[in-house]
Parts: sequence; structure tokens; C-alpha cells
Amino acid sequence: MSEEKRYSIKKTDKETLAGWFKLMLVGRAIDDRAPNYLKQAIGWSYHAPFAGHDGIQLAIGQVFDREYDHLFPYYRDMLTSHSAGLTAEELILNGISKDADVAGGGRHMSNHFAKPEWNIHNVSSCTGNHTLHAVGVARALKKYKVPGVAISSQGESSVSEGYVYEAINGATNEKLPVIFVFQDNGYGISVPKADQTANRKVANNFTGFKNLKIFHCNGKDVFDSMNTMTLAKEYVVEHEHPVIVQANCVRIHSHSNSDRHDLYRDDYELNYVHEYDPLAKFRRLLLRYERFTEEELEILENEAKEIVKAAHKVGMNSPQPDPESIHDFVIPEPYVSEKYPDGIHNHEGEPKKLIEGLNETLKAEFRLNPDTYIWGQDVANKEKGGIFNVTKGMQQEFGRERVFNAPIAEDFIMGTANGMSRFNDKLRIVVEGAEFADYFWPAMEQFVETSHEYWRTKGQFSPNITVRLASGGYIGGGLYHSQTIEGNLAGLPGIRIVYPSYADDAAGLLRTSLRSRGTTLFLEPKALYNAPKVATPIPDDFEVPFGKARVRREGSDLSIITYGNTTPMCVELSDRFSKEGKASLEVLDLRSLSPLDHQAIVATVKKTGKVLVVHEDKVFGGFGGEVAAMVNEIAFEHLDAPVKRVGSTFTPVGFNRILEGAILPDVKRIEASVVDLLNY
Repeated sequence: MSEEKRYSIKKTDKETLAGWFKLMLVGRAIDDRAPNYLKQAIGWSYHAPFAGHDGIQLAIGQVFDREYDHLFPYYRDMLTSHSAGLTAEELILNGISKDADVAGGGRHMSNHFAKPEWNIHNVSSCTGNHTLHAVGVARALKKYKVPGVAISSQGESSVSEGYVYEAINGATNEKLPVIFVFQDNGYGISVPKADQTANRKVANNFTGFKNLKIFHCNGKDVFDSMNTMTLAKEYVVEHEHPVIVQANCVRIHSHSNSDRHDLYRDDYELNYVHEYDPLAKFRRLLLRYERFTEEELEILENEAKEIVKAAHKVGMNSPQPDPESIHDFVIPEPYVSEKYPDGIHNHEGEPKKLIEGLNETLKAEFRLNPDTYIWGQDVANKEKGGIFNVTKGMQQEFGRERVFNAPIAEDFIMGTANGMSRFNDKLRIVVEGAEFADYFWPAMEQFVETSHEYWRTKGQFSPNITVRLASGGYIGGGLYHSQTIEGNLAGLPGIRIVYPSYADDAAGLLRTSLRSRGTTLFLEPKALYNAPKVATPIPDDFEVPFGKARVRREGSDLSIITYGNTTPMCVELSDRFSKEGKASLEVLDLRSLSPLDHQAIVATVKKTGKVLVVHEDKVFGGFGGEVAAMVNEIAFEHLDAPVKRVGSTFTPVGFNRILEGAILPDVKRIEASVVDLLNY
């Protein structure tokens, strides 16, 4: 940025100064007015005032280019959003949670401003988590050679979150076009900065990071903020790596309307922050340097008041959300198979192992859609394709741009998938969320975030992600290598969960997942990857719809409802009972847990009258409890006996094979429950 182009009170043209002043006036007027909506029971039950952050927020919005850039504001970024283009009406509609709110129709917390059609992203309440989303979309900007940057804005205290460090580490490693803005007002709610970090300026915690430039500015000053943000953006574009902008601000009011800052700030400090009011300072400068007269400023102030008054009127007359709409946009409609509507085939050919079905399907879909990507831990290095070699040969065929390793940081893997998918709805992203399903827990915050993106934005953004996880035991893996997690995650709306048992179903469900919008948790029974007993012929184009169970064995005396590692056990038992003439056992393989095939479950209950639910997960709290409750609720009159369950003991899975055998269900335990139920 040349000296001639630098902004200053003397050099900046009058029209620009007037525009800035008016933006600041409107923003501050709404900021001051917001608590009154709550007092009148109109809305805005959460409001985090931005007063004291005016300079940096004006600057962020002014450098943002809605055509190419992506902006991730945080909950205090009202003026940022207004400066970036949101109108006073749109700010108020968000604050009072009306249906016309462009961020999401009142579905998300007030003060979370967004306009997805302009790449002003809807950000959640988990403070700082959007840094990962900014990194993800910046990855897409770089890969698709778009001349834009991702701007992530947050308070300085949220930088303490681990995923912020993961985001900055990943952005510097990949040299991505991201501007991380830290708006430093000295407090995280009531927690002083000294309790957060040893460095007085939190940005200096990152001075050792390679490929990172750090800028500091006075976030209370319009000109210093404008010059710094402009320089930062130019630097990112020129040097092709991220920057941090630390803006020193003051928080004039409480953290939010549920906070009383007089309980932890003395009169001296409260008077001090009011004295450094950026809006008042800017007004004084405009007069002192004779850029405007008092009369001219009063005209602008009156115009701002009229804008806010008119916006208030629109907001008050705007309709509330329809309560019937709560079921809209929970999850996108999936890809629908025309050739295989029930997910069943009659293909004859050489049986393929489950791991072959996964590998070949991934490759086929990557060939079909060049906008498909995969990354994760240990996914591709030389001849290795992941810990189980599911992705073997993919990097060699599709290159490092599409198949690459991520840091050992599950939150980063999941969060950047969310972010990259924001670039374009045609992108399809596959991530190995962790090397083993039980290592997925660090990613849970980002996974939960992904689960409500579509609903929260009122259908404006769908994270089109397949999360692959090697799940379950029977390998002598012990803790963090043998647990199952589907029972813990099935309660999340907005996520599909599938758990195939056989090679053809694994291939068919994976193909459907990669062709669908929305997020699918794809659990793979790793003990069956190379098991001959689940190898099957697989049509090259096979597709299995979500929510379609499959009868693996027909029967009339008792129904076994199962999925995952226990399915072949149940099939083995059914075959033996049939051969020995003991009983006719029907085996229903759910394949898909969410959505769940209620019709198939009711049909098998009607057919046999007795139900045994079998899964690898723990009986207590496991997914089988949901199946049993559903049978009791909608098929009770068809039961001839109580619904029984077989699963793991209520313990972790031990490492020693003797301990593992005592914990996980096996054919012997399933058989004992079958006999009890048949004799009921």
C-alpha cells in the first residue's frame, strides 16, 4: 500500500468519510437500541454490543469483496456486517428473529448476522470455531484459483480455543489466503486477558509460525484500522499465505445483556472506556480538521436516525416464523437410485471383499466428479492408503490436490471439510474423521456444528460431507481402537448414519453418500474389511438408498434386527438353525440407522411376532434401545413376546482377547437369547 493511497483525515475524500460516518451512526444507533427490544419483550434476547470496536469493524466490512471474498463474522460483528453490506432492516430482522432474517429466518441466536448469498457466512455460537471454516473455504479459493480471501473475525479470548491453533497451523502449512482478525477488548465476558494468555497481545503467541505475518492496529481508530486491513489483504494476495490482524479495542458496555460489567470493572475503567469511544473521536476529527461543519454532521445524524426508524417499522411489521416450519431443512433430500430403489441386486460375479468395494467405489466416484476430495490422518503417503489401505492408490491416480493427508487434528479435519464445502454446492468431500472411530471425539464440536448448518441457515448451506470411520472391535484393539460410537451420535438431527455389513452394501451406500447433499456418517466394520464371509459380487453402478433395510435371511419364527459386525453372526446362526431344523430365523440388516427403515421393521415384526435386536454396541444406551422403543410404540399389537436385546456389556472394550471376548457379543450369546425368546 503506497503512501499516497493511505487513508487519513486529511487525504480521504469527503464522500467516503460521510459514508463511513453514516455506517457508524446507523450501527451504533441499532447497537444502543437493541436492549430496548428485550425490555419490551420484542426480541433480541442476546445482544453483544460492539461499541468500542467501531474502527476495526468498519474496516473489515469495507475491505470485504462479496464477489470473491468470504466473511466469517462473530457475534459482536454488527458494524462489520453493516459495513459489508447488510442493511439496517436486515440487522433488526436478525435481532428480533423474524422469518425474513436473511441469516436463517430466526432459527439461530440473535446477533449472529449473516447473508450466505453474499458469502457472509452464518456462524455458530461456539466462539472461534469458524476459524476452521475460513481455512477450509480458503483452501478452495486456492485450489480453484479465485482471487479472494477468507476473513475470520473473533474476540481475543476465543483464541484460547484449541481449534483456533489448529486453524492457524493448517493455514500456514498450506499457505492459504486467510485474514484472522482478533478484536482485543481485554475481556472474555468477565475473564481478564491476563487469565487467558501470558502474552499481552495474543497474536504474539503465533510469532514462531512460518508463513504468517502479524499486524497490529488501533481498532478504535478508523484510519489505522482501514490502513491495516487494506495492507493485510494486499499482503495475503501478494505473498499467498495467511496473516493475523490484532486490533486493540475497548468494550464500552457489558459483554452482553446477561452480563453486569459493574461487578468486575471499577468506575475508573468504565469512565476510561467511554472517553475512548471511537465514534465520538471520529466525529471530533471531522470537525477539528474542518472536513465537515456541525450542520453537515447533524444532517448525516438525522439521516441515520431516519434509516433506523424506518428499519424498525419494517421489523415490527414483519411476520414471525411459522411453527410448522420446524421440520423444514433438517437435512437435504438425498440422491435417489432409479435402478436399485430397494438397494438389492441380482448381480453374479466374483465376490469382492468389503475393503475392495470401498476402494473401487471411491475411485469410481472420484473419476465421475472432479470436484470430489478426500483427506484425513494417514490417508495417502507413497504406497500406503490409510491405516487399513482403504484409500490405496488414490493419490497416485488423482493427485495431491484431491487426496492428501491432514494434521493429526480431528477438529481440523472436520472443520475444514465444513468450510471447503461452502465454496460451491457441487463439491463432495470425504474425510477420514479419525483413524479409528473412537478417536473421533476431538472432532465432535465441529461434527455437531455440521449437523445443524442446513437447518440453521434455512437451507442456504449444506455441508456435503461423508465422514468415514473404521468402527467396532473384534480385532484385539482395546481402548480407542475397538469401541462403537453410533449410539452416542444417533440423537443428532441433520446427520445420516449408515453401517453396512457386506461388501455390496458398503459400496452401494458409499456411492449414494457421495452423490447426496448433506452429511453422512459412514461407519465401516473394520473387522470385516477382509473377511471372506461378507465378500459379495458388486455391480459397478450399485447404489443403496438411505433408510432401506435388507432382509438377509427369510424366516417365520423370530426376527433378528441387526447391523454392522453382528450381522454375519446372525446370518450364520439363522443358517445353522434352518439346517438343523430348530427354527426359522429372519435376519433384517438395518444398513441405515438414520434414517431408519420403520416399514421393514414393522413388516418383520408382523411376520414373526418375536424380535431380538442385536448389535455390537452396549445394550445400555445403545442404538438397539431406540429400535426396541419404536417396535413397542408402533408394532406392539403384533408382538408375542417382549423385545430382547443383545450387545456389549456396560464396560469399555478391553485389550486382552479374553477380556474382549467377555465384553463383545458373539454367536453363542446371540443363540442363548434366541432360544429364550423362542421358548417364551
